[in-house]
Amino acid sequence: MRAIRSSDPAVIRSASEGVCYLYVLPCAYEDLLKLGFSRGPLGRIQALQARFFEFFDLDQAFLVETETVRDARKLELDLHHRLIDHNAPAPLTVNVRAGGHSEWYRGAYRALTEEASRLQATGHSVHRPLRAWLRRELAAQGDSLCDRSAALMAQLQGDVSLLDQPELQALRRKLLDSLDAHAALGVELEPRLPEALLDWYRATGSRG
Repeated sequence: MRAIRSSDPAVIRSASEGVCYLYVLPCAYEDLLKLGFSRGPLGRIQALQARFFEFFDLDQAFLVETETVRDARKLELDLHHRLIDHNAPAPLTVNVRAGGHSEWYRGAYRALTEEASRLQATGHSVHRPLRAWLRRELAAQGDSLCDRSAALMAQLQGDVSLLDQPELQALRRKLLDSLDAHAALGVELEPRLPEALLDWYRATGSRG
């Protein structure tokens, strides 16, 4: 079987390895959207924009579930040909290293929602709005957040004030983006963070 090429690390090489998703991600403040496919949409969206919960309109975004990567890839390709006149440049604030430079469209949302309704009528599961699906996925990663926060506390030797040091600003920003995503999607942080880190976030989150 010929390998499937993709910039998304979650899209594996074999088309027979399970469920995949076509995603439609409208931007929050302009008529622009990203179309693509992924086996792990949450990770894909996080890779495209660290503050995805602000950048994309998660109440308008949606997923179409397919049985294989090949099915999702074919859907995306068919839609790309149909939407060619709507091609648009990628926003400057997306991560091009994550493959975010292509498949952006302007003025295509209505056509894609109509296609999603057609696919749903033929038996595809459509997850819309995407916010609820992302909340479930993020909440399901609670153990991972616990492990990562414990590792961070070990790195800081229990001193969360070190996060305010200039040399740790990149780490601090990444941490705030992650915790802000949980807060924005309504995922409780209290059972998932050490108390000292939770207190730091509550004091820091509002001022970034």
